[in-house]
Amino acid sequence: MAAAITDWLDGYIARRMRLCSAFGALLDPVADKLMVAATLVLLCSRPLNIAVFGQVPWLLNVPSIAIIGREITMSAVREWAASQNGKLLAAVAVNKLGKWKTATQMAALTILLATRDSSLGETGILVASGVIFLYLSAALSVMSLVVYMEKIRKVL
Repeated sequence: MAAAITDWLDGYIARRMRLCSAFGALLDPVADKLMVAATLVLLCSRPLNIAVFGQVPWLLNVPSIAIIGREITMSAVREWAASQNGKLLAAVAVNKLGKWKTATQMAALTILLATRDSSLGETGILVASGVIFLYLSAALSVMSLVVYMEKIRKVL
């Protein structure tokens, strides 16, 4: 949660004070992707134990693969677009769907990490909400990838 808040605050301050740089624009998404991928790998390393079903080893793996796959794909697409022309780069600029994707990812990861080895007592509803947010984030990830690819197709 602290990493997500400071990441947002850093970007907000940079834009507000007009302190944006090409280096920051390059590094910020890399740091975001690394934070998300590392957390997803950590969460997938031990299956969730759901009271009704017992251990469900694939429950977090499926959305994690979609999210990490989208992030790798978009990084490659953005790098390629930057080497082409301004229209392509504009087509893959961050949009509101991407912001919602990131917000749901951060909510899901925070909840799932907080309930992982917690002394919170009964965390069933929290875990369920974390899993729902993670699947919502995966759906938004795939949707945003489709939107970006459609924009690129129109430019080409």
